[in-house]
Amino acid sequence: MTQRQGLTVWFTGLSGAGKTTLAHYVFKHLCEAGYPVEMLDGDIIRQHLTKGLGFSKEDRDENIRRIGFVAELLTRHGVIVIVSAISPYREVREEVRAKIGRFVEVFVNAPLVVCEQRDVKGLYKRARAGEIRNFTGIDDPYEPPLHPDVECCTHLESIDESAAKILKFVMTMLTSEPQGTTAVG
Repeated sequence: MTQRQGLTVWFTGLSGAGKTTLAHYVFKHLCEAGYPVEMLDGDIIRQHLTKGLGFSKEDRDENIRRIGFVAELLTRHGVIVIVSAISPYREVREEVRAKIGRFVEVFVNAPLVVCEQRDVKGLYKRARAGEIRNFTGIDDPYEPPLHPDVECCTHLESIDESAAKILKFVMTMLTSEPQGTTAVG
């Protein structure tokens, strides 16, 4: 019996860049195609799995490590895991990538001004007013990936265009030989 290989597709970017929108699009497409898929959304994870963590660098790193732990478990068992989380620090993203192995980093890139314009929750406004501290992009840094597997410039591309790039890359990963195995012919 051939077991499907799992994969983690990690969407990173500023709040309002379009991570969740694209993640849901990819999730829906893969579900409809019959793949085993699970979604780990950063906002929902913070309400349950990482409730109680704050927004210091240490707490943010721990949040990402916990999400990464769950993603690694699911990936190991043949599930495609869609993660949508700001995950602002490059080092911990690389740490999670190394642990998971089959990992696609999607940089959802939009300028801060565009993200602020899209801010339906009013978080940027509150951060600029000093009501929210350690807000990524305002008074806490975001370290963009140096070499993302896929970069979506959501201020220049439509959702369909960005999602098509992601799905093309993901489908290539799903149909390629897993690392560390050889084809027997």
